Amino acid sequence: MTTGVETWVDREVAGCEFKDERLGRRFCKLLGQIGSDMGQSIPLVCQDWANTKAAYRFFSNERVNEADILGGHFEATHGRATTTEGPILVLHDTTEFSFKREKPDLIGFTGKTAGRTQCGILMHSSLAVTTDGLPLGLAAIKFWTRKKFKGATALKRKINPTRVPIEQKESVRWLENLRQATDLLAAPGRCVHIGDRESDIYELFCLAEEIGTHFLVRTCVDRLAGTAIIQLPPKWTRSRSKVCTGWLSRMTKVIRMKRFLKFASVSFEFCRRSASRRNIPHSL
Repeated sequence: MTTGVETWVDREVAGCEFKDERLGRRFCKLLGQIGSDMGQSIPLVCQDWANTKAAYRFFSNERVNEADILGGHFEATHGRATTTEGPILVLHDTTEFSFKREKPDLIGFTGKTAGRTQCGILMHSSLAVTTDGLPLGLAAIKFWTRKKFKGATALKRKINPTRVPIEQKESVRWLENLRQATDLLAAPGRCVHIGDRESDIYELFCLAEEIGTHFLVRTCVDRLAGTAIIQLPPKWTRSRSKVCTGWLSRMTKVIRMKRFLKFASVSFEFCRRSASRRNIPHSL
């Protein structure tokens, strides 16, 4: 770290702006320690009690927030993206981190497994890669937890989830990350946002069209296209775990993902789902 050679750690934290210079130095050292032995616990990578205690103090410091830590990496991702050519694949997905704690309420919950409420946090990340599979870095990320589960099933019997505004759903994370990633990469025409069946959201299609970017989603349901209904072939619906249907917005050619994805492309018009949604365009 003290040599004249610029390391990957130095490049990743160059854009970080902490409220105290000492916090920046601690983060740089901590990142190097964790990166030297990925997957290990903090006490193990820190090697002694002094560094371990300093690491926990850094994470619990109220003057350190998520934006301070990730700012440098986002800037580095943008820099790497500008040096590449061709399409940029932005892979969106959600991950759960489970923990065992005596007081799980202090962290939050992710869901229920085998009848038990799991303690932890959820992360929705957007990883930018080239069509050759070269990672460029994270372009957007969001963390959250859940506080309430009791009565949620009964509530669904009274409220139609499709009538709840997208802003009041967790699904809004797909829209937020799509916009944030596109703004960071500053090349909407080059971006192809890719998601699983959870990203099959009409508002996501509208947003992609609005900002002029492209998307590829996975679906296993029939779609209304104009006056006709596009139905998936029976063999696709029977093998849902192996099907990947691609919809490319504002694109005339299907991008061939080298050794990356195999998919079928479908062209269609988006139709307004209900008269109450007047702000949604009739077709894209």
